[in-house]
Amino acid sequence: MDYEITPEEVKKAVENGESLILLDVRESWEFQTARIQGAKLIPMGDIPRRAPQELNPEEHIVVFCHHGVRSLNVAAWLRQQGFPKAQSMAGGIDRWSRSVDGGVPLY
Repeated sequence: MDYEITPEEVKKAVENGESLILLDVRESWEFQTARIQGAKLIPMGDIPRRAPQELNPEEHIVVFCHHGVRSLNVAAWLRQQGFPKAQSMAGGIDRWSRSVDGGVPLY
C-alpha cells in the first residue's frame, strides 16, 4: 500500500462503500475553519498519546492536514507503530476542496 492516496481516490473509496477512517491531524482552529464531514480530529501533537487508544491498527486510515506534510509524517509514524494501512491524503484538505468538494472552505 502506497504512503499516499489522492483525494479523488478517497472520494471513490467512500462512494464504493469501502471502510476507512478519515483522520484530521490539523489543529482545532483549522478544523473549525474547514472540515471534511465524518473526519475524526486528533491534532498531530496528540497522536502519540491518543492513537493507541482511539485507532484500530486493522482499519484503513487516511490521514490529512492542510497541504499534506504533517499527514505524511503522521502516516509514516503510524506505520512504524503497527498501523500498516495508514496513508496520507496527498495535497491535504486544500486539494480536497479544489478537486473533490468545493464547499469546503480554502484558507
